[in-house]
Amino acid sequence: MAAIALVGCSDSGSSSGGSGSGTASPAAGNGSGATPSPTAAAAGGSAGANVSPIPTQATPASACTGVIPTETAGPFPGDGSNGPNALVQSGIVRRDIRSSLGISATQAQGVPLTVRLTLLDTKNGCRPIEGAAVYLWHCDREGQYSMYNLPNENYLRGVQASDANGVVTFESIFPGCYAGRWPHIHFEVYPSLEKATSSANKVATSQLAFPQDVCEAVYATAGYEQSARNLTRVSLQTDGIFRDGWQLQLAEMSGSPSQGYTANLPVGL
Repeated sequence: MAAIALVGCSDSGSSSGGSGSGTASPAAGNGSGATPSPTAAAAGGSAGANVSPIPTQATPASACTGVIPTETAGPFPGDGSNGPNALVQSGIVRRDIRSSLGISATQAQGVPLTVRLTLLDTKNGCRPIEGAAVYLWHCDREGQYSMYNLPNENYLRGVQASDANGVVTFESIFPGCYAGRWPHIHFEVYPSLEKATSSANKVATSQLAFPQDVCEAVYATAGYEQSARNLTRVSLQTDGIFRDGWQLQLAEMSGSPSQGYTANLPVGL
């Protein structure tokens, strides 16, 4: 397996995907800090319960076509670089990131989503990178970020170590679409779990994008009404982060709103 020491990118490096400003905050009207109800309830009662799996135009996850573009971590990273640091919290190394840790028993509500990233060493024949760590985070169904918009929650944040196949897997919910941004997920790559305690140690920062047809199917379900409206006002071509190239960041999707989705993305490093 390839070693993470071979990774040749950093947050300051250039890439085909520009860093952009990425500072558009979730619109104040997108949601409140009210305690969400359990995810399972949202999935069972969604308006798209009979929707079939949606075909998408994403690049196959098995492909290794280049280094993942470097992107901004945004204003709500929770990695110690802008206020709170979730990386030092007990229990942050976890697969299921739907619940808050310690400070709350809240579980984020929304259409179930499994996120599977495959870390690949582009300087070594795209071999899997074993033993690296990925910190992943995103907004909730209302477009709000825990620890910032919702200071009493820390859900939808977690860390996983890559396995022998270079894979990290997170169980989450489909994020909302807030004003000014295309639906996305943030992630940072670290050399190891031991190093995944401070943003100073990260070796890559990027974002995962979702195909439009999947977003439209999810946002047609109950609870995503504001996201459906926001989605009509933005596109991959106009998004401040993805407009200069999103092909290496567009997830391959499978599933349906009623059964949940799986997002696969190869992450070339």
